[in-house]
Amino acid sequence: MSMKNWPWYGYVLLAVVIFGLAFFLYFKPQQAELQRIKAERLKVEREAAQLQEKKRELDKIESQLVTLNQTLKELEVIIPKQKEIDVILRRIQQLAYDSRLDIIRFAPRGEINMEFYSEWPIPIEIRGNYHNLATFFDRLSKFARLFNIENFTIKAIANQTEDVTISSNFTAKTYIFLDESAVSQGPAPKPKRRAT
Repeated sequence: MSMKNWPWYGYVLLAVVIFGLAFFLYFKPQQAELQRIKAERLKVEREAAQLQEKKRELDKIESQLVTLNQTLKELEVIIPKQKEIDVILRRIQQLAYDSRLDIIRFAPRGEINMEFYSEWPIPIEIRGNYHNLATFFDRLSKFARLFNIENFTIKAIANQTEDVTISSNFTAKTYIFLDESAVSQGPAPKPKRRAT
């Protein structure tokens, strides 16, 4: 029986067989490949989104690092890494002199090591008048180095003149950043009290 004598449904059946073979041999593998490519694309898009999020976080951290480095530079001005003993002592004495105060006692003590910095107390006794003392403290507050004033006392002196009416005792305490080797050693041990 030749193809010309096939009934119409024979052609339909042949077409279905051809389309079925084409589907299983060509379209189905192509569809599976397309699904694989879509899945791969979604995976790449997710990874790209994660990388973009990480980049935003990295940019934020880098921005914070720039800010922290700037803050550290500013702090190193007021709390330097190295002690400038001569510079600090001369500067305080000059501030007192410029404020027309007489330095009676100026006795810097040793450093007191803390966790990552040292405290450096400088007991001072000066004479002058109220106005000049206020001028001295104002100038000291504007000094680049950080100073705290502790144990402040003030009293009138017996033999007053126009320029000298008071005596004041206080401790000017400044701070020094410890270098990394000193920090790793930890704070210095406190001295033991001797039994009496």
